[in-house]
Amino acid sequence: MSSILTNNGAMVALQTLKSVNSSLSDTTSAISTGKKVANAKQNAAVWAISKTMESDVNGFKSVKESLSLGESTVAVARNATETVTDLLGQMKERIVAAQGDNVDRTKLQAEVSDLRDQIGSVVGAAQFNGLNLVSGTGFTDVLSSLDRDNTGAVSASSIRVNNQDLSTGGYVNNDVFAAGGGGATVSANGDTFVASVDAGAQESILIQEGAGGWNAGDTVSISIGDQTASYTLTAEDAASTTAEDIVAIGLKSAIESLGTGVTVDYDSGTNPGELLFDNTGTEDVSITGSWKNAGSGGLAELANIDVSTLGGAQAALGAIEGLITTSIDAAAAFGTVESRISTQNDFVSKLSDSLTSGIGSMVDADMEETSARLQALQVQQQLATQSLSIANQAPQQLLSLFR
Repeated sequence: MSSILTNNGAMVALQTLKSVNSSLSDTTSAISTGKKVANAKQNAAVWAISKTMESDVNGFKSVKESLSLGESTVAVARNATETVTDLLGQMKERIVAAQGDNVDRTKLQAEVSDLRDQIGSVVGAAQFNGLNLVSGTGFTDVLSSLDRDNTGAVSASSIRVNNQDLSTGGYVNNDVFAAGGGGATVSANGDTFVASVDAGAQESILIQEGAGGWNAGDTVSISIGDQTASYTLTAEDAASTTAEDIVAIGLKSAIESLGTGVTVDYDSGTNPGELLFDNTGTEDVSITGSWKNAGSGGLAELANIDVSTLGGAQAALGAIEGLITTSIDAAAAFGTVESRISTQNDFVSKLSDSLTSGIGSMVDADMEETSARLQALQVQQQLATQSLSIANQAPQQLLSLFR
């Protein structure tokens, strides 16, 4: 049946042409954008997944920047601790040299002081972007990853870098006051005192914990005339509940070895921490004492090192080993965390590449396939156009029936 009102062939040809033109438009868009899924209309699910992954890739760019910044900061700290270790090694050479008798300890002490100042300069300058990991306590968190769970929730992960305090601390001496017959108090507040013990008289000195507490490296010194006896607290001493007894006994022993003619009595059971000085000589004796706060720095004990005397050199030899160990441990700690940050940085870089590749496999157009499809669609378009033209000519043939 033929009809001049309804041309079924033309309608079919027209729909085919529309379909071909639509496919051709999509193919042209894929060629121009390079994507087979350029918007949510083309494939909503794939587009949504790709956009989520793209946001993660952008987030990992910030993570990589954070890791690079953290790695540089830790590298500065590690170099500083390695330099400090070398300087402490040089200081040890001077301390060992001071153990002999036929040496100029004054010059050796000057070299030790210069090395101590240099260590302080290195520690103070070891900062990156205003952050110094070798001066003071605390920690720094370096952003290391973005973690997405199966529910889509995102959380940030960090690598913690603990500060390695290599500051040399500082000594504080305050409040000089005279001590009468009632005695003087030397406390961790940084007090000093000056007292005079007349010939045949006695003077008592009370050693007690002050507001600053007991700290490893704190030094209590007693000078009688031009001779000085000192006791430096160890970490074990500072933690002990009988620190006053320990310091008092140590000072008593050190004072008696001076041979000043002043005897020292101590009775921990009667008066804990109180030393009784008895001047048995015929001349008045000046006694000076001080408490030096070492501070909390890992190298605070550096300030105690004095090789100008044989006793000081011997004490310094034991102290320098602990300081070198502290510096080596700090360098090792920074080296470990720097390696961890570097490994994480490499991983994040590879992870970003993998995510980018995954996104591409979902939304990028296969250009070889698209090119072949373009050629096929262009042929289909031409054929559909011709088919529509033929279908439109069909009603013209009906005119022959009416001639």
